[in-house]
Parts: sequence; structure tokens; C-alpha cells
Amino acid sequence: MSEKEYEKYYVPAESPWPFMGAVALFLMAVGAGNFVIESTRGKEGYGAYILGAGFLVLIFMLVGWFRNQIHESMSGMYSAQLGRSYRQGMAWFIFSEVMFFGAFFGALFYARFISVPWLGGASNNDMTGEVLWPAFEAIWPLVVTPDGTTTEAMPWTGLPLYNTILLLSSSVTCHFAHVALEQNNRGKLKLMLGLTVLLGFIFVGLQIQEYVHAYNDLNLTLESGVYGNTFFLLTGFHGFHVTLGAIILLIMLMRIMKGHFTPDNHFAFMAASWYWHFVDVVWVILFAVVYIF
Repeated sequence: MSEKEYEKYYVPAESPWPFMGAVALFLMAVGAGNFVIESTRGKEGYGAYILGAGFLVLIFMLVGWFRNQIHESMSGMYSAQLGRSYRQGMAWFIFSEVMFFGAFFGALFYARFISVPWLGGASNNDMTGEVLWPAFEAIWPLVVTPDGTTTEAMPWTGLPLYNTILLLSSSVTCHFAHVALEQNNRGKLKLMLGLTVLLGFIFVGLQIQEYVHAYNDLNLTLESGVYGNTFFLLTGFHGFHVTLGAIILLIMLMRIMKGHFTPDNHFAFMAASWYWHFVDVVWVILFAVVYIF
């Protein structure tokens, strides 16, 4: 009677990369804390240098760790079970990102539909506004704060609309790239993924231009009350995610140029495309609730 064969599950050997990651995060935390203290007190110190060292160690760790994983994957060490584990892990990561942005959208909802109307005397708070800010008018966007700070709302036309078109187009090209990879059409894959990366970085560039316009022309800053806070909170974190996603897709393009990935083995590319579609969906919601309504 032959023994039953079980699928192998690869367990990596001891690795220095988790320790390097912990060192990097420690340096970044200490450096960021000292940098903020030094900046607020107008003093020179070593906070910026420690923070920069933390970033360098983090980049070194990421390059080394992912290089090892790429080698393991290309060497055929990963089993189907491990692939399912990776997919489940990526799904949970995206779910955590949904909760992350859900908290920020919740903050916008609370400010817009609860706290600001209360300050204007809504519900049973007739005397709240009269006592705190008698001349306060509860409208959204809150372009005039209770302390008199004035700003202008960012219109949905212009740069925000262009960015929406760019991201939606990049989601389409990313899907075409995925289909091309599954069909083993390497030429179309490189073209569509290259367009996706290009559109992503153009979005980031226009987002920076929008911030410059907001600060210089609209007086829309982080000090412009709750409207300015929520605007930069949502668009800023989303912009960070788009930047990260574009960098990841660029790395995927570099790997494809080196001949990596096959129609049957391309989880890294699949995870990157999932992430990209996620940031696109977040932007559509953000565009609607922050810019239009």
C-alpha cells in the first residue's frame, strides 16, 4: 500500500528582514518625533537625519525581502496552498484598507451632517450656536469657519475631473494588461501596463498641482477649518495610496520586462491590479462626496 502524498507547503528559513523592518520603523518613529519637536521650536537637530536613515533602512529591507520572495517564487518553491494563502492575505489587506478609508469618510459624514448642523442650532441645539458663535451659518462646504477664517471650495471641474478620467482610464488599461497576461500576449501586456503606470504618475502630478492651486489661489489649507482638514485628509491619503500603487505597478512592469510571470503563475501582478482597482473605486467615491455633493 503506497503512502498518501501530501502537498508541500514551503516554510522559509530564518530571515534578518523582519528585524531590519523593526529597526527601520523605530528610527522613523524617533526621527519623526524629534523632527516635529525641532520644527515647532525652531531649533536644529538630528530628527530629519534619523528619519531619513529610517527610510533608507526600510527601502533596503523591502528590496532584500521582496528579492528573496521573487527568487522563491521563480524557483517553484510555492505550492497551490501557499498561493491560496497569499490571495486570502491580500483580500484581508484590502478589507483593512476599506476600513481605513471608511474611518475618514465617517469623519467627513460626522462633520458635515452632525457637528456643523449642531453648531448652527439644528435638532435640539438651538442655543449652542447662539452661545458659541452667534453669527455662525451652518453650510457645506464650510468656507467661513466660526473664528472667521475664509476659504474657497475646490470645484469638481478642472483638475479633479481630469484626475477622475485618468484613474478610470488606468483601471481599464490595467484590466487589459491582466487579460493580456492570462492570454500570454506579452506585447499587449507591456503596452497596457506601461500606460497604466504613466496615467498613475500623471494623476499624482496633477494632484500636486491641485494642492498648489488650493494653497495659493483658494486659501484652502490645513488651517481652513474642518472642510480643509477633511479635504486634505481624504485626498492626501488617497494620493499616497495612488503613489504607492503606481510604484508597485512600475516594479511589476520591470519584472515583466525581465520575463517574469506566466498565465498560470502571476499572483504578484494580480495583487497589484487588485490594489489599483481598489484605489480607483475609492477615488470615485471620494470625488462624489468631497468635490460634487
